[in-house]
Amino acid sequence: MKKYKPTTKSLRGTTVVDYSSFVTTKKPFKRLTERIKQSAGRNHHGRITMRHQGGGNKKTYRTIDFKQDRFNIPARVETIEYSPYHSAFIALVVYKDGLRSYILATKDVKVGDILTTSEDAKLTPGNRLPLKKIPVGYSVNNVELTRGTGGKIARSAGTSVEILAHDAGYTDLKLGSRAVRKVSSESLATIGQISNIEWSLVKIGKAGRNRWLGVRPTVRGTAMNPVDHPYGGGEQKQPRGTKRPKDIWGNITGGRKTRKRKKWSDHLIVSRRINKVRK
Repeated sequence: MKKYKPTTKSLRGTTVVDYSSFVTTKKPFKRLTERIKQSAGRNHHGRITMRHQGGGNKKTYRTIDFKQDRFNIPARVETIEYSPYHSAFIALVVYKDGLRSYILATKDVKVGDILTTSEDAKLTPGNRLPLKKIPVGYSVNNVELTRGTGGKIARSAGTSVEILAHDAGYTDLKLGSRAVRKVSSESLATIGQISNIEWSLVKIGKAGRNRWLGVRPTVRGTAMNPVDHPYGGGEQKQPRGTKRPKDIWGNITGGRKTRKRKKWSDHLIVSRRINKVRK
């Protein structure tokens, strides 16, 4: 992590990831980039459907290959890059046949490393192979839920899941929330932990930095008028006055289960996540 001298109030607590230690280039590969139109949280009618969004620096999206299903074609890592749309670092790889693509960078993968997607790939960070070929106890990332659909689990910075068991065509995975879930043993997964593990230690430091990221200010419900929020009115020091915590529209938020009671994947959940105890 990079810290600043406390020359100003905002810099006193600011921390950032030291990108110079990991990123090898500042310019992305142009053919794999595109501009995504920013909607500022508005729908096609122009009405705000997601509050606190808008502004921010211009960003270019890097097209990521989450499938990595080019079997038995070695790929060499050309660069490790920063992506404004992803918390993890990304890697530009060039395959033996000349095709280039962006993939999520795995921790300890460096420029010049050779990565492979194969049934018999070596169990080294960055290689991709079916879950049934990976021994129990290994950490994996970018895991598919169904073969060929692309990675869906463990894609953010510093995350990984642990392989607990193989049984009857399924693999038990221990997620970051400590929940255990079954996934098809034919699904592809990448060996290792996602890069940029220090991302969770970043301290914004000041409100202006949030505006650079496209996050607008958030007003507390208790500071609003009664017409605008269930918590509104009074001298801003009253309790909320409602039995359960609610959002601006009166919908219950805290302590309410949001998962559907009869979801198709219920039979794949071995154990639920353990709720954190507030101290």
